[in-house]
Amino acid sequence: MNLLDVEGLHARYGSAEVLHGIDFAVPAGEVTVVLGANGAGKTTILRSICAMVHTTGRIVFDGRDISGLRTDRIACLGVAHVPQGRGTFGDLTVEENLRIGGYTTSTAATERAIDRWYDFFPRLRERRRRPAAGLSGGEQQMLAIARALVAGPRLLLLDEPSLGLAPRITQEVFRALARINADTGTTILVVEQNAHLALDIGTSAVLVDAGRVVAQRPAESLARDESVRRAYLGY
Repeated sequence: MNLLDVEGLHARYGSAEVLHGIDFAVPAGEVTVVLGANGAGKTTILRSICAMVHTTGRIVFDGRDISGLRTDRIACLGVAHVPQGRGTFGDLTVEENLRIGGYTTSTAATERAIDRWYDFFPRLRERRRRPAAGLSGGEQQMLAIARALVAGPRLLLLDEPSLGLAPRITQEVFRALARINADTGTTILVVEQNAHLALDIGTSAVLVDAGRVVAQRPAESLARDESVRRAYLGY
């Protein structure tokens, strides 16, 4: 069963079309990775799902066509987005950032969720009163992920979670994503340049080239396909 179905999606910035009628699906409860070169349209796919760019086509979330809904309504339906660059509020403390993540839930539910994600990311608990701008890059990424999860989304969108992180920290972040999926059943759609690492945690993969989907296959199958790796993934 799919949690998300994208059908005939076109997206543009002004007069420049970036996505050219793409189709793909995100199975419920799984990790789907979106791969491709810089400029292929990967980030625009996530922005399109969240109604942050002009689109045509159908985006169906849990059986409901969400095309044309406002971004805030899509968030309330259970879609959370961790953008490229993390999007944390640097002047606010770790805990204040997390409280913002609970804006669609009750105060009690937010408190319970914050405690849960403090347990999952102990370093955030240790730094709960520190401004987000004072955290390391890895800690900021953990904060961005935890903030997105406070509201208990059904679909978590992540845009380049490894960006700017050291390899060891990147591996730690991806292990956390795999645990989140396993422990909570949250469906994850992740855009990532580090194809090898992303395919390790993914169950399915969508390969994008020049605004078009050129393949959607099980992640393990794509990782084994030497011709695809050489042509599109650079390893």
